[in-house]
Amino acid sequence: MAADVPRHTAASRATDRPGDPSPFALGLLLRRAHWRAASVMEEALRPLGVELRHFAVLIELVNHGPTVQRDLSAATGSDKAGIMRIVDDLERKGLAVRKAVPGDRRVRAVEITDRGLELFDAAHVAAAPLAERLVAELGLGEPEQLADLLTRLAHPADLEA
Repeated sequence: MAADVPRHTAASRATDRPGDPSPFALGLLLRRAHWRAASVMEEALRPLGVELRHFAVLIELVNHGPTVQRDLSAATGSDKAGIMRIVDDLERKGLAVRKAVPGDRRVRAVEITDRGLELFDAAHVAAAPLAERLVAELGLGEPEQLADLLTRLAHPADLEA
């Protein structure tokens, strides 16, 4: 049976190394870059007592206002149980509150508190020098170019509108 399977001797093996021609290379590079960026941002958030998963929810709340947990789950890639734990943590820290949604007693919207907004702003101040370190190897104008390319890759539909 093995004789029936065509052998491709020129097949590329994804390595995420520079110049890798594999169709998986871009995804692997993006994953490695994400890990590095997430590690740097976690370093900025640690002294503030929150993790990146918490901050992702705060970003959604700042961008969209009060948001039901189902939508927070979809926006952050968390499952239902995970988003409940994150919102519980945020409530315990006084960074967010759950409020009833008018017209539906079963649904609660999550809303950022004043304390949550203060932490959100402090996180940006703390992250600025670390973000600069993250792109220190890039040349003049390249951080902006990278941000533009990643934005176009991550939000293609937004650019078509």
